[in-house]
Amino acid sequence: MVESRWAPEIIYQDDHLLAVNKPSGLLSVPGKGPELRDSLLVRLEAWNPAVKLVHRLDRDTSGILVFAKSLEIQRALSRQFELRTNQKRYQALVEGELTGSGEITVPVRYDPTRPPLHIADPEFPKSAQTFYEVIGKYGAHTRVALKPVTGRSHQLRVHMQYLGHPILGDQLYASEQGIAAAPRLCLHAEALAIQHPVSGELLSFLCPVPF
Repeated sequence: MVESRWAPEIIYQDDHLLAVNKPSGLLSVPGKGPELRDSLLVRLEAWNPAVKLVHRLDRDTSGILVFAKSLEIQRALSRQFELRTNQKRYQALVEGELTGSGEITVPVRYDPTRPPLHIADPEFPKSAQTFYEVIGKYGAHTRVALKPVTGRSHQLRVHMQYLGHPILGDQLYASEQGIAAAPRLCLHAEALAIQHPVSGELLSFLCPVPF
């Protein structure tokens, strides 16, 4: 049930679209079953019935999500995500001492034998592409900026595990030490740039990293 006093943390809003900061631990959309109905979309619909989904973040990932306020705007924004014309940047804290920068291109697929896990599979036909850059060191951990080109489920989490540096607090992919090192998944969608579907203006959203 959505609390009556709940209100979104608004990053940007106009007559056509809305950008909000999704908290970690909240689903983007309802899951299967009444116990998983609570989600950012359901809360936003209760707050403003015109709100429509454009894209998603994993439940435990925080950060910027954009919603449309009409079907026409939803279609236009969804098209930008499909064509990958938008620009996305995440920050993460990962296990170990990672250095430099690079590109990860190994495909990511769902593992039906271990739901809800995904795995890196070089033989899978759908590509997955992530750029990473180290931006800080914290003892035995590293802060990285991540720029996904594709948007596969769990892509950033699996790609960092594939590099040998899982994201701290990741209950699915981190080591026992990495899970114990943080109270939440240390992955945050901190920046997003899109073209306004009506004005054509480039909109750049920023959302401070909470870890």
